[in-house]
Formats: sequence, structure tokens, C-alpha cells
Amino acid sequence: MSKRRVVVTGLGAVTPVGNNVQAFWESVKTGKVGIGEITRFDTADFKVKLAAEVKDFNAKDYMDFKAAKRMELFSQYAVAASKEAMADAGIEMEKEDPFRIGVIVGSGIGSLPAMEAADQRLIQRGPSKVDPLLVPKMISNMAAGNVSIALGARGKCTNVVTACASGTHCIGDAFRAIQYGDAEVMIAGGTEGAISPVGVAGFTNLTALSTSQDPYRASIPFDKERGGFVIGEGAGVVVLEELEHAKARGAKIYAEVVGYGATADAYHITSPIEDGSGAARAMTDAMKEAGVQPEEIDYINAHGTGTHHNDLFETRAIKAALGDAAKKVKINSTKSMIGHLLGAAGGVETVVCVKSIEEGFIHQTVGTKETEEELDLDYCIGGPTWQEVNYAMSNSLGFGGHNATLLVKKFED
Repeated sequence: MSKRRVVVTGLGAVTPVGNNVQAFWESVKTGKVGIGEITRFDTADFKVKLAAEVKDFNAKDYMDFKAAKRMELFSQYAVAASKEAMADAGIEMEKEDPFRIGVIVGSGIGSLPAMEAADQRLIQRGPSKVDPLLVPKMISNMAAGNVSIALGARGKCTNVVTACASGTHCIGDAFRAIQYGDAEVMIAGGTEGAISPVGVAGFTNLTALSTSQDPYRASIPFDKERGGFVIGEGAGVVVLEELEHAKARGAKIYAEVVGYGATADAYHITSPIEDGSGAARAMTDAMKEAGVQPEEIDYINAHGTGTHHNDLFETRAIKAALGDAAKKVKINSTKSMIGHLLGAAGGVETVVCVKSIEEGFIHQTVGTKETEEELDLDYCIGGPTWQEVNYAMSNSLGFGGHNATLLVKKFED
């Protein structure tokens, strides 16, 4: 069967620099950094003092109080971003077959804060005092479940959990679901709310987090002084739609999804493979599906975490996938402003790719000043770029060796 065309018709975001797409995008364009001192818990005994927290988020602004009380932050963020994306798309559920509208919204972790609180209650007050809603609040699939309930979407409803690649894999799998006729519309992306003592301690002891106390030099992807990522939180969601379905209802079409690559490194539980071959193959697979050559790629939103290994091995991957064209492509990391949103990163970064295509704007990798010998590509250091973007690529690499690449293009009928 021939694959159906898939377009993006709605965007939603909750981020450390804005709780909706408009506020987020304005912050991105001005290079606003959303990193600051952790407020969720006392960091006196912690080496890491900074995180990229969502600010001034009130769940009651997006859903009723009773529903919000039954959700942890990661689910609340997902529902908020999904409602924004669906409103943006202008889809009226009463005019649709709800069984043809699906949800694939993933979280890398689910709720660590719920687990921590339950553990404290168990120790201090005994097993009978553990929250009876602990499990349905905590498990990572509840983001997709709660989005489905909130929107009345009754089609395919799953979630992909691949650590930091979760959001990108979710959008890729949603793209496939529409291509092959499983749905007409998919609400897809990632969400995370894991800024908690155990989360920060675990990543710190893994030596994955930056210990810098300067918010403007903590998340510095591709910089020679990079020392790890800054943990962030939030959600990024897109509405994907079969092209003819979108046209029939007169939808605004932001962009078209044209390629998806997903591979594994089969190498190490936390480090990408040193030659970048796994991520490179995800990129070449996405380009092959789209029928494009490396020199046609205008922009790559890199995974760009700011860890020593990721930025070096991802650079090697881009060189392997694009060859000589790697020297010409614009590469940036949104994590330089919002930190690493873990399972939500790919969702938010796909929103960035779509907005970059729409406005012809490629943001700066903020905070990054000077690279090192092997990091010799154009990482958008020093300022943003205004240029036409016809093809944008988004990379995500997750613990476990999971690689995912999405390729989005400017829509042409």
C-alpha cells in the first residue's frame, strides 16, 4: 500500500521559558535562558544546584481541579500542551470519529516525586497509608491516558518509553500510524516532570549533570568547557493529520513530516557509540524515506545535551550521515536555553523545527562560546540566523542506545 502524507496542524508546549507555544517561541527568539536555582527541594547537600523548572504553571487553568488532583506534573503538562495543540489545530471532536483520533505521548520516567512521597509514607506511617492512586499517578503511560480522557480521543493510544528519545519516537510512531491508515489524526509528543531529589541525585552520581552554578554557562552544548546537562521539565505536543483530512476541513498546515529513522547502538547503557554510527543511520534512514540528499537539509536541531560524550559522538554522526554537507548545515541545541527535558525533549524540539520552518529563523545555541578541535561544524554560536528553512531534522538519543530522527519539510501541496 502507498503511504499517506502526514502534516502538522497543531502545536502545544509547556516549557521552562514559556507555558504556551507563543510565549515559548518568543523566548527562544530572544535567547532567554530558563535555568535557575532549584526551588522544588532543598539542595544544601547536593552538588547540583540548578535546573530548568517550569514557572507559574497552575493545572487548574487547563483542567478541572478534581482531574488535576489525580495527575502528577508530567500528566498535567501533557494535558495542557495537548489541549493547546488541539485548539491550535481547530479540530472539533463532535465532527470527527473519535476512534480515528489517537494519542502517543510518552514520558521517559513517569513520576519520581510520587514514588518518593509514597516511599516516605510507607516508612513513616506504614503500608496502609500509601496513596491508593500512587500507581495510576506514577506510571508513564498515564500521560497518554489522561490526554485521551481529556480530549475524548478514542483511537490508538500508546506511549513510547526510550529515555531521552521518547518524545521523538512517539511522534515518529504517530507519523507511521497515520501513514499506514491506523488513524486520521494523532496527538503526539513527550512530557516530563522529574526534578526531584532522587532524580537529581541519580543523574548527578552518574556524572551526567552540570555542576556549574552560572545559569548562563551551565547548559553549553558543543562548548569545550561543557560539563553535563541541566535537568529540565515540561511537554511538547504536535497534532499530526493525514493530508486530505486536513485539507477537507480547511486546516492551517504548518509543515509536513516526511521522514523518520529509528535505530539502536547495541553498545552501552548510557554512552552513544563512539563513531556515531547508530544516530547516523537514523538520519540517513529519515533522508532516504523523504527522498532527499544531505545538501538539502537546512537545519538540524541536535540532541546536543552538553555532555562530553553526546556532543562529540553526535557531531561524528552528523558528519557520517551528511558527508561534505555537514559543514554547511546549521546545527543548534534548544537545550542551551531550556535544559534537557528528557522524555519531553523531542516533543519540544519538534515544535522548534516547525516554527523554524514557518518563520525562517534558526535560534542561537545560547551560552556556548568556543568549541574544540573535532567539534568543527556550525553550531549557531554567537547569534541566531534568519534564512529559509525547507528541511529541518530533529535528533534524539536516549540511554540504552536508542536513536531517533524526524525530518520535517516546508509544506507544498
